[in-house]
Amino acid sequence: MSLETPLRRFEGRAALVTGAASGIGRAVALQLAAEGAAVLACDIDAAGLEAVGKEVPEGAGRIVGRVTDLRERAECAAAVDDAVAEFGRLDVLGNVAGVLRMGHVTEVPEDEYRLLFSVNTDAYFFLCQAAIPHLLATRGNIVNIASNAGLMGGAYTVVYSMTKGAVVQLTKSLAMEFLKKKIRINAIAPGGTDTALTAAAGFPDGVDWELINRYMVPRPMAKPEDIAKLFAFVASDDGRNIHGAILSSDGGVTAG
Repeated sequence: MSLETPLRRFEGRAALVTGAASGIGRAVALQLAAEGAAVLACDIDAAGLEAVGKEVPEGAGRIVGRVTDLRERAECAAAVDDAVAEFGRLDVLGNVAGVLRMGHVTEVPEDEYRLLFSVNTDAYFFLCQAAIPHLLATRGNIVNIASNAGLMGGAYTVVYSMTKGAVVQLTKSLAMEFLKKKIRINAIAPGGTDTALTAAAGFPDGVDWELINRYMVPRPMAKPEDIAKLFAFVASDDGRNIHGAILSSDGGVTAG
């Protein structure tokens, strides 16, 4: 992976990034490290975490991997504690980890429903809850990964859309609750992004493609690095005036 950036916006700062073994989370962890950050990279994929740790450019920051099951509230709190213990501070929380499933709403099994909410919504809340006291101390910030699916209706992704809509409201509500405090809370809402998560999420049999085409655009999918660069801007001092924003990076899907 090539990271062409001379910026050092995160020198001396520490971040916790979830979903960091692949996709957008991996790209975010590497981008922050390339800009000087110390990153606690959390994921359930131990091999993926080991690999991403080896990709940090020489002379950049560092990535420390932590195998973490975000479905457990205690693990979310422990991850935050470990980041602070390892780095002595926490400046950025990147809630990136996510699960995507597509299917007919009448056929969604309960365990799948619970999985999506536990990873896509519950973990975001519990990580924010644990991290905010530390972020207040460093005047840090939170960047949540939402989705265009949280801003518009999408056939065959009802549960996923529900979880991402919750992330949008989590972001906005936290931003209001801490409006007078020295902390920033924002979200990025990607559209289709070229990741293993997206590639593995096939549509079920019997879909109505006319419905699906209502939220498709002719532009190419984003690369994880596109989202990571936006993340770094928002999380850095360059984004100091951005608070409570849901920033779409979706190639125009939600434009009209």
